[in-house]
Amino acid sequence: MKSIVDVPAPAKLNLFLHVLGRRADGYHVIESAFVLIDWHDTLHFELRSDGQMSRTDLGGVSLPPDDLTLAAGRALARKTGCTLGVHITLEKRIPLGAGLGGGSSDAASTLLALNQLWGLDLDIDTLQEIGAELGADVPFFLGGHNAWVQGIGERLTPIRIPQQSFIVLKPPMGVDTAQVYAHPKLVRDHAHARLEDFLADPFGFGTNDLQPVSEELCPQVYTALSWLHAHGFAARMTGSGSAVFAVAHGEAVVDLPPDAYVLRMCSGLSMHPLSEWRLPARRSHGSH
Repeated sequence: MKSIVDVPAPAKLNLFLHVLGRRADGYHVIESAFVLIDWHDTLHFELRSDGQMSRTDLGGVSLPPDDLTLAAGRALARKTGCTLGVHITLEKRIPLGAGLGGGSSDAASTLLALNQLWGLDLDIDTLQEIGAELGADVPFFLGGHNAWVQGIGERLTPIRIPQQSFIVLKPPMGVDTAQVYAHPKLVRDHAHARLEDFLADPFGFGTNDLQPVSEELCPQVYTALSWLHAHGFAARMTGSGSAVFAVAHGEAVVDLPPDAYVLRMCSGLSMHPLSEWRLPARRSHGSH
C-alpha cells in the first residue's frame, strides 16, 4: 500500500501580536510576525482505497477524535472530488493549548502530503484557500516562509530575519484561544505597525496584546514569564499562550523549570521543511 512517512509539522512563534479591531463577523484583525521553529509533530500517511479517513495517535497525547488532520483530509476530498482515503498516524510533540500552532501545522502538512499521496497536483493558492477554511494559521504553514501576517491571518508577506535560537517554556495548563479573543478586557485598538520598523528590531518590536488576558485566565503564563525574566531573558507569550519564549543569544539555562513546565531550546527555521512540496500558483487557472 502506498504511503508517505515522517512528514514534519513545525511549530511557530509570534514575535509580536497586535489586535487592531474586530470585524462585524466576529473575527479579529491582527498584525503579527510568525516564525517557524524546529519543534515539530511527525505524521505518517497510508493510502486507503475505500475512501475512509482514520487516525492513530502516538506520544501519549489525548487528541479529539475528529481533529484538524481529518478535517483537512475531508476538505481536500470535497474540493477535488477525490474518492481515496487515508490512515494518519500522528506523533504529537507540540503541546496543546500553547499558542505554538501545532494543530494548524498538522492540518497544513496533511494537505501537502495528501496532495502528493492522492496525486491531486493542486497549486499552493488552492491549498491555502482550503487551509483558510480550517483555521486562520493554516495558510501560514502552507506558505513555506516566515511571514508578516495581517488581516485575520490570510494576508502573508514573506520576511527574512536573522536565524535565532529560542528558549520556549510551556506551563502545564493550556489556554483556550476563543476565550482570550472573547474576553471583555482584550484591547482591540492597536495602531497599524510598519514592516520596516519591525525589520529594524525583529526580536524586540511590539507587544503581544493577548498576553494580559491570558495571564488573567491562566496565571501559569505569568509564572513562566517571571521565571524567564528572573534568568535575565526578555520574554513574552506566543499566540494566545500558554507558552512563552525568549531569544536565547547563546545563553544556557542551568536551573530546572518549575514542576511540570516544559522547557525546550529551539532553533528558528528560514523555510518550512516541506517547501519543496509547494506547487507554484498557476495564474492561468484563475489563481491570484
